[in-house]
Amino acid sequence: MKSKTFQLPLQTFSLIAGFMVWVILSALIPFIKEDINLTASQLSLVTAVPVILGSILRIPIGYWTNRFGARKLFFISFLLLLFPISYISTASSLTDLLIGGLFLGISGAVFSVGVTSLPKYYPKERHGFINGIYGAGNIGTAITTFAAPVIATWLGWQTTVQLYLILVIVVALLNFLFGDKDEPKVITPLKEQIISVYKNEKLWFLSLFYFLTFGSFVAFTVYLPNFLVAHFDLDKIDAGLRTAGFIAIATLFRPIGGWLSDKFNTFKILLVVFAGLTLSGILLAFDPSLTWYSIGCLAVALFAGIGNGAVFKLLPMYFSKQAGIVNGIVSAMGGLGGFFPPLMLTLLYNITGHYAIGFMALSQVALVCLIIVLWMFYQEKLEMAHRIISHAAEGIMVTDLKGNIEQVNPAFTMVTGYSEEEVLGKNPRILRSGKHGKDFYDKMWQSIKQNGFWQGEICNKKKNGQLYIEWVSISPVKNDAGDNKNYVAMFSEIKKES
Repeated sequence: MKSKTFQLPLQTFSLIAGFMVWVILSALIPFIKEDINLTASQLSLVTAVPVILGSILRIPIGYWTNRFGARKLFFISFLLLLFPISYISTASSLTDLLIGGLFLGISGAVFSVGVTSLPKYYPKERHGFINGIYGAGNIGTAITTFAAPVIATWLGWQTTVQLYLILVIVVALLNFLFGDKDEPKVITPLKEQIISVYKNEKLWFLSLFYFLTFGSFVAFTVYLPNFLVAHFDLDKIDAGLRTAGFIAIATLFRPIGGWLSDKFNTFKILLVVFAGLTLSGILLAFDPSLTWYSIGCLAVALFAGIGNGAVFKLLPMYFSKQAGIVNGIVSAMGGLGGFFPPLMLTLLYNITGHYAIGFMALSQVALVCLIIVLWMFYQEKLEMAHRIISHAAEGIMVTDLKGNIEQVNPAFTMVTGYSEEEVLGKNPRILRSGKHGKDFYDKMWQSIKQNGFWQGEICNKKKNGQLYIEWVSISPVKNDAGDNKNYVAMFSEIKKES
């Protein structure tokens, strides 16, 4: 097997190349529109169309990577890119640009390859950082956004596009020669994987998060070059440089987001991310000056980058057995998140004459994500508490203040013989053996009220009538106001009573 340390740089370089190809049209559109007459709506469609196939294909590519390995998927994908790149370099009409741009989406779809393949080589506690490093391959969009306009100024946009043919051939050969032929394969049928995950709400929550974070990155990448030229009268190279700065910041903070998620609670990281995106969207909605607009865009880059890294930390935690299909679905949603905003912004601008509503929509979607993260954060705590109770070796019984049983764990059933269904809503006196008098229980409750707990031996009776002695600890559970809300008893059997 090829060294895991070599697979990370190889696959990351492949992603850089893929993303360089993916944004050829958006980077060169200020040049292309000088030769091909395009309306504002057509410009938005041309820059957005590569995202369509680049999003949809991520689902099967994620699955195929698990089944056939990253080496084959990268090799075949980059060979296929020879067609759309050649076709775009000779384009003379809107139709040519749309056809070539659609198949150019293959270059964006290769993102699913690495996020499915690379976690196989590393322990789970490093998945956030590793996927963050790989995801930083989206720096390829910055390279094209900055370099392509400069080269096009010298050589023309057609020749600039043709230069990318050399890049995809080199990357295809590198993967063919040095890709891991022995990568572990997962051959679970596609239908079986989809059935096992599609009802899980966490999948769709994470898809929404990535729809916003990666979608923001893609949308601003394809939208900014032409917008900065048209709205702020910047020259093409200046607009490309500013867009490259946006991409560089988002790229830099992606592995940082993964690293932070490895070190701290990922939900807390996402709370900061979506709060930041909410405020950034509100700032951009007020149609600010170039300075404040730049600050808003850079804030989007920072928080989107961190969010991109954080989301892919959560995926292996929840879906380790369905990584291929889940990575594909979430990645596809992220890609689609970059397809709709440019079109929506253009449509709203044509209707209202400004972009405020579109940016306000960004802030409101971020606010919705913020609320969902809060819910997931506290839901995770509840699930953790439930897992602790369920797997505890000691019997656990929770009652309300009136003594009605609200919850028991499997260890309770093993000791007493009563199932959860048989005791819910009933009083713990069903376990009494009759060996203890009223004074015993009065002293027990007096100790609970005065000391906050009671511990000791007690003789109880199992469902089958057998008496046994247990060591039990009883204490109240208080709410935030300091009032008793429940009582919890933890016990273990000491010996059977003859």
